[in-house]
Amino acid sequence: MSDAANGLPEGGLRLMRRLARPYLTRRWDVHEQGRQHVPAKGPVILASNHIGWLDGPLLFVTSPRPAHALVKEEEFAGRTGRLLRFVGQIKVSRSRNDTGAVRRAVQALAAGQVVLIYPEATRGPGDFTAFKAGVAYLALVSGAPVVPVAILGTRRAGEAADARPDKGARLDVVYGPPIQFPMQVWPRDRGTMADAADQIHDHLRSHVSWSTSALERDLPGPLPTGSTDG
Repeated sequence: MSDAANGLPEGGLRLMRRLARPYLTRRWDVHEQGRQHVPAKGPVILASNHIGWLDGPLLFVTSPRPAHALVKEEEFAGRTGRLLRFVGQIKVSRSRNDTGAVRRAVQALAAGQVVLIYPEATRGPGDFTAFKAGVAYLALVSGAPVVPVAILGTRRAGEAADARPDKGARLDVVYGPPIQFPMQVWPRDRGTMADAADQIHDHLRSHVSWSTSALERDLPGPLPTGSTDG
């Protein structure tokens, strides 16, 4: 759905996906599994693990549908910031409850668009041990299915948060079966929110575990001492 009524603009997003895909797929050996799990229409939440710098560009280019990602506000500066705005990404603060970012994400989902979120919040081991419950709020507010995504290969063990994969490195993107909850009208009680968050958290961890086992690939582990996703 392009530029859905009341949704976020998608013209720049679709244009840049077409331009960037040939470069990315020539430079790295990209493998995708489970694309059929992403519904072809209607609102969708992609919930991905986050291990390296390339995760965002990789999903931006290869996801089955154009996705509006929640991107940390520190990236919205200078040329990078202008590009992120052009392609309809959502600026979010990691240090406060960012109601503006949540509102834009809900707006996109209400218009039948795709929102990409990293529930771990920062780059790290990628096993979903860290988990922020905002994805559960979006799932309950919108009724959108949450599709788990496992990214493997964008960072190797011991490498820093901003490491780039070697040219030709194998990158895997694995989509899993979605988990979905009925849309919850206001008020949404804390118990319902906590239960949904627990179920989503378990679903994401199980998907990453299955993906690493099925592909016989390892996660990179924690960031080395002194390396942060600032």
